[in-house]
Amino acid sequence: MDSLYHHLAKVELHCHLDGSLSLTAIRRLAALANITLPADDQALAALVQAPKDSQDLLDYLKPFDFIRPLLQTKAALRLAAYDVCAQAAAENVRYLELRFAPTLSQDRGLSVAETIQAVVLGLHDAMQVFDITANALVCGMRQDRSGANTAMFQVAAPLLGHGLVGGDFAGDEAHFPTSDLTAEIKAAQALGVPLTLHAGECHCVQNIVQAVAAGITRIGHATALAQAPKAIAAFVNANATAELCLTSNLQTKAIASLAEYPYPQLYAAHAKLTINTDNRTVSATTLTHEYKMFHDHFKTSVADFLTFNLNAANAAFATAADRFALGQRLQQEYAPYL
Repeated sequence: MDSLYHHLAKVELHCHLDGSLSLTAIRRLAALANITLPADDQALAALVQAPKDSQDLLDYLKPFDFIRPLLQTKAALRLAAYDVCAQAAAENVRYLELRFAPTLSQDRGLSVAETIQAVVLGLHDAMQVFDITANALVCGMRQDRSGANTAMFQVAAPLLGHGLVGGDFAGDEAHFPTSDLTAEIKAAQALGVPLTLHAGECHCVQNIVQAVAAGITRIGHATALAQAPKAIAAFVNANATAELCLTSNLQTKAIASLAEYPYPQLYAAHAKLTINTDNRTVSATTLTHEYKMFHDHFKTSVADFLTFNLNAANAAFATAADRFALGQRLQQEYAPYL
């Protein structure tokens, strides 16, 4: 069955650049940055994967501090974007939206525009080699109250349509809820930046409700919708799409067990669902593995996977023509399996 899930065509909307680098790429990036790494891959993996004793999202995010110094040049960002696309293409991801936070790659003087341009170049490099279409999303960090997020979106907005297609707010949701982001969300929307938003990853359904009320119809994780029927109804009525990330939700303790996962309720309510890795390396997962987990634990069928990928295609921040073509391709590629 693993082979089947590998071969299925896929769309991924929720994948973080810095959390998804292969060990090979991490070694190349470290060489570029003159940073010494453990020679043993198992020792390196322990530094870049979520701690096995993670208690919450902040514990889960610790490996990102290790990766940050590796992504401070244009060459590094370009290489990193190519690497993640190569991994995705190897498991038949046809369309990928790769997100990253420009402000986290400015420690050595890069501008926001330079970080975006470097990532987009890496995506274009990959598209010349692999059967994949990839676009970038820029993340504002919700714990940054300096005004840097709004400034970043002001720089990013004119670059939309050239490999950059939208934005996100990520980071410490527990201490910086959606209500704290109201002004920044409105500013990004006024600039015409399509937005998705991390919400509901820290047991707070109100963060999802407020995001949807603010006009954001793609929600990363959305985990706190479990046991919240009114919020699920509002989510469905808003025609919103959930970017589900099962493995990482278990690791961050967004859910204590699979029994708490909102998938059955969302599925029953006909919510628009998509399946994603979140962070391939930090979570030690692949999209193929995520599909297998959904099948094994929730009896998700191939027909369901097609529906979820069509949901992702429709919710992508690509052009209408590209979304339509992607949907047509998915239907053709799934036909032999249905």
